[in-house]
Amino acid sequence: MKSVIVFLADGFEECEGLLVVDLLRRAGIGVTTTSIMERLEIMSSHGVRLQADALAEDVDFDAADMIVLPGGMPGTMNLKDNEIVRKRCLEFAASAAPGKYVAAICAAPSVLAELGLLEGKPATCHPNFEGKMCRAVVTRESVTVTGNIITGRGLGAGIPFALKLIEILVDKEAAEKVGAAICYVGE
Repeated sequence: MKSVIVFLADGFEECEGLLVVDLLRRAGIGVTTTSIMERLEIMSSHGVRLQADALAEDVDFDAADMIVLPGGMPGTMNLKDNEIVRKRCLEFAASAAPGKYVAAICAAPSVLAELGLLEGKPATCHPNFEGKMCRAVVTRESVTVTGNIITGRGLGAGIPFALKLIEILVDKEAAEKVGAAICYVGE
């Protein structure tokens, strides 16, 4: 079974994080919600409290196929400032092993850009963060895939973003099946 780690930090955009978790799990993908806050309880950007599955320092990243960074404020800044997030993004993006991916949506692609992972590469992000994309080629598409890096524009692109992750990790048929089950009609 494929395995995904979704990083959660105080101030994350709950729909961007939990929509990904929900749709990936519907596709039979193992997902671990992972707190970077040194406690399991997380407060989302809109005041929703939830409990992560694990603390980042306790997760086996070697067994994961993908890491996901949801956007939101100040969640994105918390991700950007976290050493585990930075280290794992760099490792997954540079991995020579096939099947290792980094995905980020909304403001969170700016974390990847700041790490130098998007320089000269196509990527998308929330319009308010285009100026923080550090020489990435901003596409303004809902979802952009460049090698093993997947970026999403924002909450409105949450479903196509999650379905693209399913397509990459499983296959197009699995993504279409989940899309049909939730009555998603496409863009």
